[in-house]
Amino acid sequence: MRSTLAPSSLEAIRRARQRIAGIAIRTPVVALAAAPGPARIVLKLESLQPIGSFKLRGAANAMALARREALAHGVYTASAGNMAQGVAWCARHLGVRCRVIVPETAPDNKIAAIQRLGGEVIKVPFDDWWRAMIDHGYPGMDGFFIHPFANAAVMAGNATIGLELLEDEPRVDAVLVPWGGGGLACGIASALRAVAPNVRVFAVELDVAAPLSASFARGEATSITPKRTFVDGIGGRSVAPEMFALAQTLLAGVLQVSLAQVAAAVRQLAEQNRVVAEGAGAAPVAAALAGVPDASCIASVVSGGNIDSATLTTVLRGEIP
Repeated sequence: MRSTLAPSSLEAIRRARQRIAGIAIRTPVVALAAAPGPARIVLKLESLQPIGSFKLRGAANAMALARREALAHGVYTASAGNMAQGVAWCARHLGVRCRVIVPETAPDNKIAAIQRLGGEVIKVPFDDWWRAMIDHGYPGMDGFFIHPFANAAVMAGNATIGLELLEDEPRVDAVLVPWGGGGLACGIASALRAVAPNVRVFAVELDVAAPLSASFARGEATSITPKRTFVDGIGGRSVAPEMFALAQTLLAGVLQVSLAQVAAAVRQLAEQNRVVAEGAGAAPVAAALAGVPDASCIASVVSGGNIDSATLTTVLRGEIP
């Protein structure tokens, strides 16, 4: 069932920060090594979360807010990997059952990680998986459903990144965030609008899988036919209408990067910063390296580091998987 979403309030974000303390860590902000050009580029390393992704923040806040009786039959989510790991991690912490609806195309390394955390993986055709996110649930499944992005509690948890970022790098004037479902970008933008409204937040998409760009171009949430690539954490088929409404309100725009730029950013992060990033996490770095007009200090949110070892090896050889 869809619901109308509003930007996270500062009070909701601050309360989320208290709830998730001790589950999600405060990740560091570090300078990008050998950054070209006049702008300073810094990295918010969400890849260092215990599950290797920012998703732990939103999952932890959503489950902390759920009534105990709502969790009696366990929790479930629809995720290609990272949100699933966040929900599974928190479910194990609370001692409740966790099930995950995943598309048949989900990467093996992320499925293995879900199972290591005790999550039960249920593979379905891609269209059925996508429908679960549109419908906010899956037919025949009981338990408490946690939407991976279109959920107020999830976004408030994600928004805590914005508060940390501004505290650690107060000079930042542009923040680049990968656009998957929009819960990360809109969450961070909500926090920054409340405490630093002059800071611009840009979503980052892959040029061959850019539903948000298409939606902005048409002025309404729209669908595309994305190209499948090794950048599996972003680039869905459509933008949820409720998330597009938030994006129009909160974001300064969308930046696109190529597959070659993302691969180069993954390689640079590994070789120069000793940071392992998945494709979606490296996309904002690729965009920062390409330049942001009128920005003197750019923060790139490295959203996750769950990249398949074979894929990483290919990228480090200078090839594109």
